[in-house]
Parts: sequence; structure tokens; C-alpha cells
Amino acid sequence: METAKGGTTQHGASEHVTDGPPRPRDEFPLDPPWLQLPPEVGELLRPMLPGVVHALIDAIPLMVPAYARPIEGRFGRGVRKGTTVALERFLQLPGTRLPALNEESRMLVAGLGSGEFRQGRSMDALLGAYRAGARVTFRELSKASVEHGLGMSVVVNLGESILAYIDELSAVSAEAYAFAQSERAGEMDRRRTQLLELLLLGHGDEASVRQAAAMADWSLPSRLAVVTLPVEKAEGLRLGLGPGALVVERETDVVALVPAGASKRSRAALARTLRGRGASIGPGGGWERIPDSLRLAMQAASVLPPRDGEAAPPIWADEHLAEVVLGTEPSALAELAVRRLAPLEGLRPTQRERLAQTLHSWLRHWGQRTPIAAELGVHPQTIGYRTTQLRDLFGEDLDDPQVRFELELVLNAGHR
Repeated sequence: METAKGGTTQHGASEHVTDGPPRPRDEFPLDPPWLQLPPEVGELLRPMLPGVVHALIDAIPLMVPAYARPIEGRFGRGVRKGTTVALERFLQLPGTRLPALNEESRMLVAGLGSGEFRQGRSMDALLGAYRAGARVTFRELSKASVEHGLGMSVVVNLGESILAYIDELSAVSAEAYAFAQSERAGEMDRRRTQLLELLLLGHGDEASVRQAAAMADWSLPSRLAVVTLPVEKAEGLRLGLGPGALVVERETDVVALVPAGASKRSRAALARTLRGRGASIGPGGGWERIPDSLRLAMQAASVLPPRDGEAAPPIWADEHLAEVVLGTEPSALAELAVRRLAPLEGLRPTQRERLAQTLHSWLRHWGQRTPIAAELGVHPQTIGYRTTQLRDLFGEDLDDPQVRFELELVLNAGHR
């Protein structure tokens, strides 16, 4: 006899469990149910084992549709071996405190779980097979127990032990299934991160990009856009953007690559997902334009005022390209402002601001008094008076298209 922590069995074998995928739980914090079975039950029922294996092989395809195929070839050998090892282990348990599974049986049962994932099936089929196996095993072994005159209490304890044993098999297989699933997800995340970095850097030709996308199990859209946002506002972003997006977290920000639909509906849907995240979205285009989309998204985020608040919409860089262009060379723009706004320098601050505002509106509305007056909320005659002042200050420069363009640039940038 031995304890559940290991030692020697009545046959003198050492029991232990090796490392691998994490154990699902401590099997039985109290005495296992098979401790109540007479030790001789295992030996008495062992001659029944080949017949039980045969009954299981016949029953499972009928009871579990996912396995409704001939039990032959490599698949058949695997099923027979797994069934035999599991039953042999169970017959070692009566009258002991042994854990349900030893090293060999645990590895085999875990392999069944990970194998189901590799075959693309859910765990439902395997768990159904375990349940079906428990019913068939109890039917066959309880019949033999009665024939040997072991008594009804043994039959009841036998049934409880079979259920507890199947529970442990199910738990180990489910744990291995989840472990394989997480490993696959981790590998896929790594490949998608590599793909995103390849696209953001603009490295590689179309063939290498499409190969990397195929290895990452990602369909390359015809149009893509880059999204940047602060890392502290990225919670739930992957789920919100869906499986069509690639997301990578950097030190201070998060970069996502998303399909860039041109319709108003698709833009509105993306804006809803990014609302309140302080996001900036680069222009959409083919995969070769992704580095440009990233650069413009980052420039828009740095040039434009930040959008804070839970309902704040994202910044669309393609709606602010002029501001982005102006913001890329602030020192040159400041020098241009000094030169072009020099005629206003000698005025009082309030007068300078008022005339600069009027000049800005005058340039936008091509000198038309009525829309200028409406925009500034003053009488058209006032606009006429201010225009005369501007003519006196700037002279013939107001008739020069290049000067007017440069004046509008500096005034759009907020210079006065």
C-alpha cells in the first residue's frame, strides 16, 4: 500500500507524476472511492479486460457520432492502446490510495486531449466518449462482480470509483487540450507580431508579405490603416477590433493595423470602437503604404490638440493633412509668420487680434463682406472699415497670390 504522494504499491512499483502541462487539481483531498473496494477486485476482474475493451470499441462509434468511423489502422491501434492502458490502470486502484493516473496513463490521456485540438475537434467528442466508456465499463464490470458474488456494496462502490476515475481522465484531457490551444495561440500571436513589424517597417516584397500573412493565418485586406493610441487606453482593444486586426504593444503606445473600409459606415464603426481611447488613425491604402499611414497617424497625434474624455472621437489624419503638413516644420512656419504678419506688429494687442481675425476670414471668403460679417458677427460696414485698414497696412501684398497663400498658412496654424 502507499499514500497518494508516492511510495511503493502492493506490487512494489514506485508511483509518481512527471512535470508537463499543469495538473488540473488535487485529485481527491479525502480518501479516493476505490479505497473502499476489496483489494482482490482488480485481480478478479482482470480476465474481463479484453472483453471490456472490445465492448468499448464497438460501443463508442455508435454512441459518439464524431467517432463514427472504422476503428482500424493507426487510429484503431491508438484507441485500443488508450482504452487498454486506462482500464489496466483502473484495475490497479481497488483497495489503495493511489492517484487515478500514473505517469504512463497520464501522458496517454493528456495526449488524447491535445490530439483532439490538433485534429480540429472540440472537447465535446472526447468527453462524450469518456461518458460512454464509463457506462459500458460499469455494465461489464458490475456484471462480472455479481457473477463472482462480490455483493451489492461492491457494485455500488465500483460504480462510484468508475465515475471518479472518468472525471479525472476528463480533467487531464481538458487541461492538455487547453494547454495545446494556448500554445497554438501564443505561436500565432508571435507570427502576427512579426508580420505587423514587417509591414510597419516597409520591409519585404509582396511575395514575402503574403507568405508571412499566410503563416500568421491572417488574410491580407486590400486596404489597411494604422491606428496608434496610448498604451494605458488599450484595454479590450483586441476584442473590440476583432480578428481582422493586428495589434502590437510598444513601450508607450499601441499600434494596430485594421482593414480600412472607404464607406461612411465602416469609418463610423471604427470610430465607435476607438471612442475615448485618444486614438489617431492614418490614411488607408495598400500594404505598401502602411509605413506612411503610421507616420501620418503619429504626426497627427503630435500636432493636433489631444482628444480627452470617454466620448472623444479618434483623430482621422486624412481629415487634417494640412495641419499635419504645417506642424512638421514649426520653426519654418514661425519664421514665415514673423515675416508675413510684420505689418501688424505696431498695433495694440486687441487691435492686432481683431485685424488678424478679420484678415483670416477675408482670405477664406475671398474678400466677400457678407459671409465675413456673418462669420465674425459684425456689420458689413465694419468689415469694410477693417478691410481698408488691412489694405493700408499690407498694401499690394494682399493682391499677391503667393503672399495670400502664406498668410493663410500662418493664420491657419494659429499665429497672430
